[in-house]
Parts: sequence; C-alpha cells; structure tokens
Amino acid sequence: MSGHGRSLRVLVVGAGVGGISVARGLLRDGHDVTVFERRPDVCAAGGAVTIWSNGETVLRQLGVDTDGAGQLLSTVRAVTSTGHPLATLDVSTMADRLGAPVRMVPRRVLLERLLDGFPTERIRCHSRAIALAGTRDGVRVEFDDGSSAEGDLLIGADGLHSMVRDSLGGRAAKPTGWCSWQGLVTLAEIPDKDTALMVIGAHGNLGLWPAGGSDVQWWFDLPWSYDFVRPQRPIETIRSHFTGWSQAVDRVLATLTDDDLAPSPYPHFRHPVPPAGQGPVTLLGDAAHTMPPTLAQGTNQALLDTMVLCRALSDSEANGGVPSALRWYEKTRRRKVMAVSRVASLPVSHGEFVLRPAALIPDRLQAGALTMFLRWTSHRRMSAEISREIGAATTSRSSP
Repeated sequence: MSGHGRSLRVLVVGAGVGGISVARGLLRDGHDVTVFERRPDVCAAGGAVTIWSNGETVLRQLGVDTDGAGQLLSTVRAVTSTGHPLATLDVSTMADRLGAPVRMVPRRVLLERLLDGFPTERIRCHSRAIALAGTRDGVRVEFDDGSSAEGDLLIGADGLHSMVRDSLGGRAAKPTGWCSWQGLVTLAEIPDKDTALMVIGAHGNLGLWPAGGSDVQWWFDLPWSYDFVRPQRPIETIRSHFTGWSQAVDRVLATLTDDDLAPSPYPHFRHPVPPAGQGPVTLLGDAAHTMPPTLAQGTNQALLDTMVLCRALSDSEANGGVPSALRWYEKTRRRKVMAVSRVASLPVSHGEFVLRPAALIPDRLQAGALTMFLRWTSHRRMSAEISREIGAATTSRSSP
C-alpha cells in the first residue's frame, strides 16, 4: 500500500496485540520494522477479548485469519441481578450492518493469529526501553542493558504504564473506582454458546461470555480504591456478592477457586487522551488511551489506531514528513477515541436502578444506537477505501 512512499525504519516498543498489529501493518506496507519487548518472550496475559466488527475489519486488512478463533456471538443479553431484563441485543444484525462478525477470542489465541506468518526475527525480547532521544534524522531508544536503536520514528505500544507516554510528558491514567476479577473457565456444558450474558446489580456487575470451545470469559466488577486490601480468600468475597444472581453464575462460582482469582483484581483506569505529540514519536493502544472495559472496545481501538497510523505513513513525504504524518494520525483518532473512552467511562454502567429505565427502550433501538456509534467511531470511509485497495492489490498479484 505504500508503494509511492519511502521505506521507513520503524521502532515499536511493546509486543502485545497493539504492537504486533501495527508492526504487521507497516511490514505489509514495505517499511523496516523492529519490535522491542521487555519480557523474555511474546505472550498474552489475561482472558479473552471481544473483537467487534470494527476490529475484525482491521484484522482482515492485516491478513489475519480469524476463522475458528474463539466464539462468534449472535446475542448479548443484559439483565438485573434479580432477573429483570434490560436489553437483548441482536448482534448478528449489527454485524450484518457493520460488515463483519463479532467474536470473543482468548487473548492468547488472538496474539497467535497475529504472529502467524510474522517474521519473528523482527521481535527483540529482553529489551526494556528506558529513555528516548532525538537524533538528526529521527529518534533513538535506549535500553537498560546499555544498548540502543535508531529509527525514523518510534511507536509506543507499551500499555497502561507506558514508558514512551511518560517520556512524552503524558498525564498518568486515573482509576475509575472499579475493578474486575476476571479470567477464563472451562465448563463441561455451555447452553446458548453464541449468547453473552451481562448481569447488573446495585453494587456490582458481572459478565459470562463464551470464548470458544468449552471456555467462558467471566468477570465480576466491584468498587475499588487505592486503599483496597486484597482478601485472603477472594473467592469467598466474590461468592458473597454474586451468588444467586442466576443459575449460570452459580455454576461458574462453584467452579472457581482462589487460584483462578490469583491474578485479579484488575483496576479500571482511564487515560486523558493526550494532545498532539512532537517529533517522530507517537502512541498507540492503551499507551495512548487506556479505558474501562465497559464497551469491550480496548483491543478494537488499538486496531483502529493501527489502520489510521498505517494510512498516515503510507506516503509520509507527500504528507509533509514523518512528524506531520504522525500529527495527522493523532488528530484523526483523537475525537473518535475520546468519544469511545467517554462512553466507556459513564458511571451509569454500574447500577441496576439507574439502568432499569433502559428496559423501556426497545431492543431494536438500543442495537441501532450502538451500531450507529460504532459506525461513526470506526472511520468507515477510510476503512472501506483501504479494504478496496488491499483487495485490488491482492487480485493483481494473483493474476497471471
């Protein structure tokens, strides 16, 4: 796609889903990309992620095969802790309107698919970045072992506690007052395998989302603050809050142990979306805009970052050089990602009594509103143009 632009030396800090996605896209476009990861290997922590239609479209553009990955969803059902229905979203119809399916995928599986066909020599593990410095032609990143690397630009995809963000003077993420206890559990029998369940209570909520095969992504959201003291037996705490909310919930609670809860809880944070950066450095994914998991949009927003950033760099010379291209990417993403972050952070997402009036709104209208929101925040025109270009390029390469 960048046949008319010069090949750039790109440094990516962070080998999570966002870092590998943007590296894959920029390699596709003919750039020289190196990914630096502080851990000893590339692995995905946590449970499963929801890939909405906007994220699925970008994965297709990146040539990632998602067939058979995780579980396709057809319905999202929301009820109160007493069983009062709040909404039943027809996800299949939403997917038809948005042009791609919605699926729940274990993070590990998603990263494996992204790495399929990815040149692993482009990834350097045991590389903890500690400082950035400008050079005459670009940027230099320095590592804790005394080594360094230089490139035309650097992308910080190093997550919530981003070193790159700190180097740019970005403000720290703030807690929202909630946390998730979450993970994957294997159940012998899962009724309605394509239906995701959300249960909203007066002082907490939960989700049970099928993630493929016998796996179910579970989460239990409770209030959190910096003075939180982790209980010695967290499973007892979770059971005391959520037992009796539904038969499916009780089945999961009976299966979970303290070991399953060991990595939890995960506090919810929200970054102020940073203003325009300076020089040949930018941010992507959680490093730029950590947000609560309420809308399940974190991974999808990182994928949209990838799409827009690759487009910005497709001909950086014509766009005024690398810094100008990066500023165009940041400006293009800023308004839309701020809207997603704002909606994901609304306090009404936690509160049975506040949400009860939602049951008066027809399901069709709720699904339509969410579809319009996803359509508006997903750069639909740009996405369609990129998909057409990639399709045309693929066709021309396969022609005799």
